[in-house]
Amino acid sequence: MPELLTPATVYILAAILLPFVPKGIFRQLVPVLVPFAGVAVFWTLQSGTFSSFNLMGLHIGLMRIDDLSRIFGLIFSIAACLAAIYAWHVRDTIQQVAGLLYAGSAIGAVFAADLITLFVFWEGTAIASVFLIWARRTEGAYATGMRYLIVQIGSGVILMAGVVLLYRETGTVAFSQMELGSLATWMIFIAFGIKCAFPLLHNWLQDAYPAATVTGTVILSAFTTKLAVYALARGFPGTEILIYIGAVMTLFPIFYAVIENDLRRVLAYSLNNQLGFMVVGVGIGTPLALNGTAAHAFCHILYKALLFMSVGAVLFRTGTAKGSELGGLYKTMPWTMAFCVVGAASISAFPLFSGFISKSLILSASADEGHFIVWLILLFASAGVFHHSGIKIPYFAFFAHDSGKRPKEAPRHMLIAMGVTAALCIGIGVYPAPLYELLPYDVGYEPYTTSHVVTQLQLLFFSALAFTVLMKTRVYPPELRSTNLDSDWIYRRMLPAMVAGLRHVITGTWRFASRVTTTRVDRFIATIYRAHGPQGPLARTWPTGSMVLWMAVLLGMTLVLAYI
Repeated sequence: MPELLTPATVYILAAILLPFVPKGIFRQLVPVLVPFAGVAVFWTLQSGTFSSFNLMGLHIGLMRIDDLSRIFGLIFSIAACLAAIYAWHVRDTIQQVAGLLYAGSAIGAVFAADLITLFVFWEGTAIASVFLIWARRTEGAYATGMRYLIVQIGSGVILMAGVVLLYRETGTVAFSQMELGSLATWMIFIAFGIKCAFPLLHNWLQDAYPAATVTGTVILSAFTTKLAVYALARGFPGTEILIYIGAVMTLFPIFYAVIENDLRRVLAYSLNNQLGFMVVGVGIGTPLALNGTAAHAFCHILYKALLFMSVGAVLFRTGTAKGSELGGLYKTMPWTMAFCVVGAASISAFPLFSGFISKSLILSASADEGHFIVWLILLFASAGVFHHSGIKIPYFAFFAHDSGKRPKEAPRHMLIAMGVTAALCIGIGVYPAPLYELLPYDVGYEPYTTSHVVTQLQLLFFSALAFTVLMKTRVYPPELRSTNLDSDWIYRRMLPAMVAGLRHVITGTWRFASRVTTTRVDRFIATIYRAHGPQGPLARTWPTGSMVLWMAVLLGMTLVLAYI
């Protein structure tokens, strides 16, 4: 095969040529067909490294094929195709080119065999994706995009620094399993963690994704964070600290999502929650757990895209995604509502839906390895995601109070994209064997056992009962027009307050010092004036004898000092 023919090359060439394709159906078809061409490049290849060469003594591998990279490359390709169908109405060349470059960079990073190639595509995802935020062309989107870009580029800078240090230590830039035993590996780990939205490093996700365009949010939800999950699974499987980081990730978004009014921000929080399950799987590091991580990433990309598609369709038709301004839309958007319910059932891990067959792997792995507390946390997190994504999203968007809005049903191409995605969510849930065959390890697993099904149904039914009781007793937080802050409170509230306080202290100190200095200088000048002024004693005309006397005194003092 040609030396540089990789799936990423296909996307990049398509992005370069797209502006020259005549506007119309042919240009719209390009983003839909490119993923098929990308899959054709790698799907038939056996495991191994391809398109490799030496660069200044460094061994560069542009395409490493194994079971882990193949499954992530496949789901990224499926997501790119579905997003292109969903965005069929978009005529903005910038968004089309950015979408292709973004997907191509993510897929290129998945197949990277070395850390240099990973870094190049890592930064490519950051630069390309920010245009999907800026494409909204509002002042707020521009500011959000700048914050997003700073965080993402910062992640790449930390990654590059870690790679340089690792090369000095080991003499290699191969992208393989690492141990957290040096500054180099810690820097790489932190770079992955930023992109994976670790706790306190996560707020770029809730800030940026809801600020993107209707179609841009769907594309963003598929690639960046799942690329980070892949990088962790490749570089740090079995790293114990990831178990506890992931457990925290599953917990804290629940409380923010419950009180959030913007439904796209609710989905962004639930995305963070679901990433926690994958990070726990990577931290456990057993074949069953890593299979669970890969399967959950595969299923999550689909059902999260479906949820973002349905809420995006509502935003497209009504102009808002705020729960306080929606409700009653099932009357005129029944298909969108039905697809949203499928996505909600999938993320909630209902039996016969995709989330059930992937989340069960991680739960079983945590139980098998004796992580009982973590297992309980994951169960609680599963109930929480059912509350805020399984119930809250469809309930407040399509039911709840009647907002009086009667928008048209979503455009046909959006319905097609949502329909195909919903069919995949159901098909994988009903018949998971094909997905299990794609997983990295050969582990016999049966999700539909009596204990799994009964445990999950009990969890879901009691969660639904709790939601009903809270709604009936009006204890459940209502949808209010508000802006909620979490870790962004640090730079939106704390840091400005600290800067204002520091400015006050500096200003007060400067004023005090100026006042004291001015007083002292005035006193000194007054003293000089009294001595040397027109009426001062040193300004008077002295008699000659007086002058001689003073000269004698000065000469005497000089002689005494010289003698001493």
